[in-house]
Amino acid sequence: MKKAFIVNRKVRFGDCDPGGILFTPRIGHFIVEAIIDFISACFDAPAERSMFELGIAPPARAFSVEFLKPMVWDDELEIHVSLKEIRNSAFAFSLNGFVQRDKVFSAEFTQVCVDPKSMRPVSVPKRMRELLENYTAGG
Repeated sequence: MKKAFIVNRKVRFGDCDPGGILFTPRIGHFIVEAIIDFISACFDAPAERSMFELGIAPPARAFSVEFLKPMVWDDELEIHVSLKEIRNSAFAFSLNGFVQRDKVFSAEFTQVCVDPKSMRPVSVPKRMRELLENYTAGG
């Protein structure tokens, strides 16, 4: 059973458009930050440094989001992050956002592992694969 990973984030005034609704591009920041927090929890260390130490850079490969309800200034957003799959050179996440138990968005995000010098895909490092796969209840 996978351990629930939840990131809490408040929608701030600066995250919104003039109408007070979350500015569409800001959701990308929220999602990337939530994934970084998830990977940091897996490593029990900062995600970016940990991945660079393994010799990889993790650019985005694919990102999709479906907005189900508007998010507004001062909403307390709860982002649920789960690992969807690990492929040879990539890993994918599913995310769901909630405000007061109402689902407000659903998203998927895939990152690919590349060599920082050549920018060519490389396999997901064994250590990272193990840490992502072993992020389980009690673990």
